[in-house]
Amino acid sequence: MDFDVNYYNGKKVLLTGHTGFKGSWMSVILANAGAKLIGYSSCSKTETRLFDLCGVKDQITHIKGDVRDLGHLLDVFNEYQPEIVIHMAAQPIVRDSYKDPVGTYSTNVMGTVNVCEAVRRTPSVRSFLNVTTDKVYENKEWEWGYRENEPLDGYDPYSNSKSCSELVTHSYRASFLDGKVAVSTARAGNVIGGGDFANDRIIPDCVRAAVKHEDIIVRNPFSTRPYQHVLEPVFAYLMIAAMQLWDLMTRTVSRQAPWSIFS
Repeated sequence: MDFDVNYYNGKKVLLTGHTGFKGSWMSVILANAGAKLIGYSSCSKTETRLFDLCGVKDQITHIKGDVRDLGHLLDVFNEYQPEIVIHMAAQPIVRDSYKDPVGTYSTNVMGTVNVCEAVRRTPSVRSFLNVTTDKVYENKEWEWGYRENEPLDGYDPYSNSKSCSELVTHSYRASFLDGKVAVSTARAGNVIGGGDFANDRIIPDCVRAAVKHEDIIVRNPFSTRPYQHVLEPVFAYLMIAAMQLWDLMTRTVSRQAPWSIFS
């Protein structure tokens, strides 16, 4: 199915974590599609950052904020009244979660609680997508892929906090949002692509080592990991948020979907 991102033209979208790797790519796509994009991020800055290089800052509403700050988050939702909310803000590095488990849980769990609460209190929101990870599943060390109904029980603090984020979203959907806001979570795997300067990422680490004429360190030599290009999950996220908005607004998406948009 091909998806036309111009569906977002004129739509008011609030994106948390818009200065991150995936968030920067999504910001570029939405800005070019004509969306009225409100980006909300703590703006934690690495030495080099894709968001600064891509030149999208002047095309969007760029807000510095921490998803752990419920009061500020509510103020932003109240001021801009978004129609679509995509939650990508997170502490995303596994090794960092071992160094700072409390910070990881507070960002990935309470941050999700606060975003869900802001969605609950903002009548303009009609579509909400929480981006998590394929690491939310209980790791059974088997060879085949996990299904969406597999038990959630991430092992390390990062993965486990994302499992908790899923459960928080499920609770808010069942308790407060069902029938009022279309809600989904999306679980992508490891991604590669231009503009990833984070630590503990296989290709950036290899490039940095090569530039410095250092040995390339393979941290987990016995692990086999699948990778996908960053644009694949980003477009999937955008398609999910758009299709569930259409579904909520029409309740007849299976029979009358606008195939000029979703085809």
